[in-house]
Amino acid sequence: MKVKFAGAVMEDEYLAAAVAQTHAALSSARPRLAVKGFFDESTFTASHVAYDPTTGRGVVIDSVLDYDTASGRTSTASADRIVAFVRQQGLTIDWLLETHAHADHISAAPYLKEQLGGKIAIGAAITTVQKVFGDLFNFGDEFARDGSQFDHLFRDGDVFSVGDIPAIALHAPGHTPADLAYIIGDCAFIGDTLFMPDYGTARADFPGGDARQLYRSIRRLLSLPDDTRIFLCHDYKGPDRNHYVWETTVGAQKAHNIHVHDGVAEDDFVAMRTRRDAMLDLPNLILPSVQLNVRGGKLPPPESNGKRYLKIPLDAL
Repeated sequence: MKVKFAGAVMEDEYLAAAVAQTHAALSSARPRLAVKGFFDESTFTASHVAYDPTTGRGVVIDSVLDYDTASGRTSTASADRIVAFVRQQGLTIDWLLETHAHADHISAAPYLKEQLGGKIAIGAAITTVQKVFGDLFNFGDEFARDGSQFDHLFRDGDVFSVGDIPAIALHAPGHTPADLAYIIGDCAFIGDTLFMPDYGTARADFPGGDARQLYRSIRRLLSLPDDTRIFLCHDYKGPDRNHYVWETTVGAQKAHNIHVHDGVAEDDFVAMRTRRDAMLDLPNLILPSVQLNVRGGKLPPPESNGKRYLKIPLDAL
């Protein structure tokens, strides 16, 4: 079955059905969400506090725990900026949302839960990621691979709300098997799926990643209304930019994204993404980040000397 949609031909019935489901779930009015971004330049990560300005209820998306690779020290400076803003605005945080198990920064969700409350949530497919990395790090039977480290696991199409603003979780695999996008009111928080139009799209070569799935997830997201505000998890500056940006729109992505604008065919995207990924180095923080983020950002338990340790698998990646 071929369906003409959003400037591309989609040859998959599931994708057409997923697009229809997305539109049906968002067919009601889309209230305007308030969003405050926090950018961590050391990891190029944008975290977001998104809230209903009427009720003062909100969520924190993709937070950062600071980590110094040379010393092994963690700090909460980045997270404390979020805490200060939430308290200054008098917000109530209901959710600490992760778009996926990040490979480039450590989540501060457990710390923010202590400070602000809220439930830590991620996509239900995190169990697939836990199995892969649980084996890589030889975590053993003490490491549960059922997602129980998180307070809630969202499945594709699950609806919730931020105050009085409706929201839906959309499974967006490709970068990893477990990526989620959170569509809240007039906004989409899409994690690493897309970058700014002048920078392109996420890599798809991590374990369980798939460039073809990434393309289909992107086309589904770009089926949202053109004026949907897209908030990114990262920015690395485009070739002609000297400043960081982490907000764009569906319309801008469809018109200008250098990798996946309207008219780019699936096979062409997969070939481009495969070539590009073969030239990329691993993220600097992948080993500390992943082994903590599959635990919901929780640090490993102290050993007999009271110290916590990370594991570095040699010659494994």
